[in-house]
Order: sequence, then C-alpha cells, then structure tokens
Amino acid sequence: MPLSAIARRYDHFLIDLDGCLWIGDEPTDRAADALAALREARKGIVFMTNDARRTPEEFVRKLWRLGFQASLAEIVTAGAAAQFALAGRFDGGAAFVIGSKALVDHVATAGLRIVNNTEFATRADVVVVADHDRFTYAELRTATQAVLRGATLIGLTRDPTFPMPDGPWPGSGAVLAAVEAACGRTADEVVGKPEPGMYDTARDRLGEGRILAVGDRLDVDVAGGRRAGLDTALVLTGATETADATAASEAPSGGPTFVADSLAALVLTS
Repeated sequence: MPLSAIARRYDHFLIDLDGCLWIGDEPTDRAADALAALREARKGIVFMTNDARRTPEEFVRKLWRLGFQASLAEIVTAGAAAQFALAGRFDGGAAFVIGSKALVDHVATAGLRIVNNTEFATRADVVVVADHDRFTYAELRTATQAVLRGATLIGLTRDPTFPMPDGPWPGSGAVLAAVEAACGRTADEVVGKPEPGMYDTARDRLGEGRILAVGDRLDVDVAGGRRAGLDTALVLTGATETADATAASEAPSGGPTFVADSLAALVLTS
C-alpha cells in the first residue's frame, strides 16, 4: 500500500497506543494496514504509551493479537520511564506504589524495596502513583501519610483519562491529583509523556532521521512531541474532538503539525 505524501517525509514514527491504534480491545479503522505500510516502507517505529498497567511484553502480545507486528525493543512505556528515572536513586530505599503489578515490578527492578501492605508503608522514602483497576481509599490514605512524612512523590503521568469503548476512564493523572490534593502540594516529578525522558529513550532506539510523533491527545502527545522538538500528528480516533483540534491549530501558540481522522488517513493514500 502506498504511503501518503506526509508519511513519506519521515524516517521514523512515534506512535501512541490507546486512542491511536486501539480503543480498549478494538483496533481503530485500518490501523493495521497503516502500520503494515510503514513497515513495508522500512520506516522506524516506536510505540509510546503512558499506560503503566501492563508490561512491555504484554503490550507486544496485545499488538500481535490485534493484528499489529511489534517487537519488545519497539515498546516505550511510562513504567519503563519510571524505572529509568528511579534507577540509582534513593540507595535501595523503600517505595510505596499505587499501580499495577507491572509498575511495582519496574520500581523494584530500579532497586527500591517495595513496602506495600507492610507496617512501613507510611514511612516510605518514595511514593509512586499511577492508576489501576483496584485503586482504593486505603492506598490514597497511605500515600498521603507517607508524603506528609517526607516521601518523594513521583507521578507516572498527568493524563486525566484514557479512551475506552464505553467512554473515558480515569487515568493516572486523576489518581495523582487526589494524592496531591490530600497532601497540599504537587508531585516532585512526573515521568511519562509529555515529559522529555520517554522521547529521549525513543530517539536512542531509532537513531538518526526525521521523526513524526503521532497521538490522540493535545495535552500529552502533541505537547510532548513539540517540547521534544518534533513534528506532531493528531489523530481524532481517541480523546480529542474535531473542534478542539481546530482551535489548537488556530491558536497563536500553534497546534499539531498535522491533523487526521485516523492513523490510516494520516499514513495511507486512500
């Protein structure tokens, strides 16, 4: 399948997952065709996601299950960014983690001692916050007490929601906002998009060449790509409505380099 004139301009593509390649467990229209065309043209690809609920290996399995070719080296997650940010810091200190087992494993791999479900949780040196399906008030209470006692507060992302077939679900940013509100201060650090760490990791994997960052959120994918000095493409299959995309493009500060109805509309000629 021939590539569009826009796609032919770039050597590499940073592609968001939720809202761009899929919604929940359903691929977006012709996204598999678009990705196959990029591979046929030998374009470099990195999948970037703020979703820390799964391991990179789980994302590879989901990509293949939904019809997308992918390798482990092509996956950059916010969980991996947290692991990178924490590695070598805090000298093996204690960490309380709000998040999935995948995120807990990333934090442990960074060299911290996980104190969830122990008497030491409220005395953790670091509190790492993301969303997960079983988030509880007890977790919020423990995180609040640990931070008020001096723990460093690290958020995965500020994404307020992520797209699902039945409508938006609360994201890591919503959980982080609850902790911040309870503690009366903002996080010491946020590691996911639009922060630069994930883009630096992706650049290292891709090497030289022109890069286009593709995603469905103005405040995350477009903002992050622009801060990293990249051209950006906004697709309208996820979190952003057409009117918001138009307003952003017309704003004095500028918006995405390109706006397309979908990844397929961006990448393919028809």
